[in-house]
Formats: sequence, structure tokens, C-alpha cells
Amino acid sequence: MKTITGNDLIALGFTPKKWFAEALQYINENNFNETQMKEYLEQFKSPEPISLLENPAEFIINIRAEDESENDNVEKVINTMNVLMKTPTLIGGAIMPDACPTGPEGHIPVGGVVVAKNAIHPGFHSADICCSVMLTDFGKVNPKDVLDTAHSVTHFGYGGRPRGEQMPMSQELMDAFRENMFLNDENLISIARSHMGTQGDGNHFLFVGISKNTGNTMLVTHHGSRAPGAKLYDKGMKVANRFRMELSPETLKENAWIPYETEEGQQYWEALQLIRKWTKENHESIHNTTLEKLNIEKQNRYWNEHNFVFRDGDLFYHAKGATPLDDKFLPDITGPRLIPLNMAEPVLIVQGTTNDRNLGFAPHGAGRNFSRSFHKKSLAHKTIDEVFAEETQGLDIRFFTNEIDISELPSAYKSAKNVRAQIEEYGLCEVLDEVLPYGCIMAGDVGKNAPWKNKKKKYFVRR
Repeated sequence: MKTITGNDLIALGFTPKKWFAEALQYINENNFNETQMKEYLEQFKSPEPISLLENPAEFIINIRAEDESENDNVEKVINTMNVLMKTPTLIGGAIMPDACPTGPEGHIPVGGVVVAKNAIHPGFHSADICCSVMLTDFGKVNPKDVLDTAHSVTHFGYGGRPRGEQMPMSQELMDAFRENMFLNDENLISIARSHMGTQGDGNHFLFVGISKNTGNTMLVTHHGSRAPGAKLYDKGMKVANRFRMELSPETLKENAWIPYETEEGQQYWEALQLIRKWTKENHESIHNTTLEKLNIEKQNRYWNEHNFVFRDGDLFYHAKGATPLDDKFLPDITGPRLIPLNMAEPVLIVQGTTNDRNLGFAPHGAGRNFSRSFHKKSLAHKTIDEVFAEETQGLDIRFFTNEIDISELPSAYKSAKNVRAQIEEYGLCEVLDEVLPYGCIMAGDVGKNAPWKNKKKKYFVRR
């Protein structure tokens, strides 16, 4: 009897897969005839492609334009959700008052929450997996001392810390990385070690302020999982798109998913939890080192991510910039949640529960109405120093790169007053306290004069 080869399977319409070798061995060992072979191969046939939903799954709109300048932004957010919600795994969603589009129509907007059944969508959490905020209460301490000390231990910008300045990554976490198919990469683990204690760039910050309720000084950091998370995202998207081509080619590439019931789905879910632990450890390394240098014991601490995937049974809540309120989403909950607005506004300390409008989430910040480049062009009639002086008066604002980034100044963001008003209007959460701003450190313009390019220059400080 003829030996069956991979070419015979391809001739029958099968795409080469991992199962080819095992199937060919089984067919040839059992001397299957053509009928027997076809019956055996039925199990390997790809299912019928899953079509996009004919109509978008329902989603809740918790945003409205407060003025003419916001009309275009809100319209684009709603339009992109109408396309996005035709993705066949989705059963519901919501958009928050800080929502803004992130790319072509159909991509999840910042300030969006979508619920998928038995599916994880890497594109919905994006490369900045587990972007999050952590607060430590320093008690009755001079805020300048906290900001100066934190400035001496934190690290912003590209890449990791240089050798000799790295903060330790726990052995337990490194061992766990090595046991996961997505993270078992010595280069990735090396990067994870060098990036510990770093904050990146963009809208990430280190903020010091005073509790409105207690008068205590509080440190708040905002950053995600850095390069380790970005590498996991890249791997996740490749796997998701492999499934997309087989299961639902009509689905947009950015909206591809990994079925949770597969080995890849469960390993990816576990990888997300490990990246979450890494990110929390990253925040803690900066906070704890600051406490140690000041010889202070923390009064309190809590944190939450706002760019992640949260699970409730077979439902996966993807938050692209939305603060989880429901305790079921947070396995290590220790306190209320945090919503930063901009460097000149308070960080809100909030609590809330799931209601018929929020799906268990609140906004994560103030969002943007315009792109960074558009915002810079709109201020071209003023010097950078003039803009900085106007928008940061009375605050201790610092840029790690020595260069002001006007695309991160308050006017680059939506009106904090309007976002807060819509939080109340839509009943999304309750404000418990406010951390009134004293000062803030951000990366600054990483394209200019960065300290990792010229280590002799001192950090930029404006008061």
C-alpha cells in the first residue's frame, strides 16, 4: 500500500500543522485505505469560519461632548465602538467619560471596556499590559523630601537601568517566568531584571501630593509592565492572529483572540498574571526604596491596574484604560482605587460597585481630545517656557530628560472638571479623598537631550 505523505494531506485541503507528523504515522501504521483515512482526518478539519456579528453587541455610553471641541472625539469613539462590537466573541461593553480613539476605526478606544466570552484579545490590552497606579501614604512628611528622594531612586526613559544600578527582581518570579510557554525566554527574563524599577515615558509619572482628608503626604506612581509586557503582547498577538486566520478571517487583525479553552489561552492567561506580579513588584521597588532612604514606615498602600484583562467565570473583561471597581476583578485588593487626572489636578481616591452603567469600572484618567502633535501645533505661538510657566504655577514639576514635554502638560488633556462631572452624572463611582498636587516627575521629551545619552547633565527641575 502507498505511503501517505504530507503532500497527500495538502491535496485533500489541509494546511500543514503540528498534527501532520502524528497523523501520518498513525495512518501509515494502520494501512488505512482512502475511506478510512478520510474518516480519520475528519477530526482535523477546520471549523466553518466565524462571521462578524451582523449588528454590534450592545454597549453603554458614559460620555458626552461638553463643548464643540469634543464633538469630533466623542463621535469617533462611538463610531469605532460600533465597528469593534461586531467582533464575534463580544457580548457587551462600555465607554467612559475619558474615552478617546487610539487608531483606525474598529480598534478599542482608550476608556473602553469590552466583555468577551471564553476569549482573550491581546490587542485590547495593547503593549502596555497592566498599566497601573500605586499609592503609598508617607504620613506627616515634607512632600519636597519625598519628591527629592523619589527623584533620586526612580528611572524614566528608554531601556532598563545600567548595570550597578538595577533593582532586584524576585527569584520566585523569575522561576515562574521560566515555567510559562510565553515567558520562558532568557532574553525576556534578562530584560525583566534590567527594567525593574523603571517607569518608561509618555504619560507615566511619579506624583507627590497631600491627602485632602488627612494632610498626609502620598506618593503615586503610574506605569505598566515595560518591555517584558511589550514582548508578551507581541507573542500574544502572533498566536491570536494564527487563531484568527483559522477561526474568523473577517475579524480585524487588531481584534484577534486566543480561545481560553486552548492550551495557548490558559498559558497566556497565566502569563498575564505573572506580568501583573512583575508590574506590582516594579511599583513596590520604587516606593520601598524611597521609604528606606527616608527611614520611614508606610502608613498605607494600595494599587490597581487600569489596562488589563479581568476574568469572571467564562467572561473576560478587557479594560483599555478603565479602573476596576468590583472586588471580584482584583485578587489582592487592599483598599480603594485611584484615578489620576493631570499633574495639576488631584489624584482621586474612589470606590464603587457594579451597576447598570459601568460594568464594574470607572474612568482611568482625563483622556485626550487631540493628538500630541496637534496639541503642540496649537501652542506654537508661545514658547515652551511660557506654556510651562502658565500651566504649572505653584507646583514642583520635573522632567527626567531635562526637556519639557508640553504634550503632557494639563492643557493636553480633557477638562478634569468635566470628567469628574460626568463620573457623578453617570453614577460611575464615589470619590472618597483627593491627593492634592505638590509636584510630579515625568520622562519629558525623550527625543532630546536624554540623561541616558548625556549622563553628565543634571536632571531638569522647574519650580
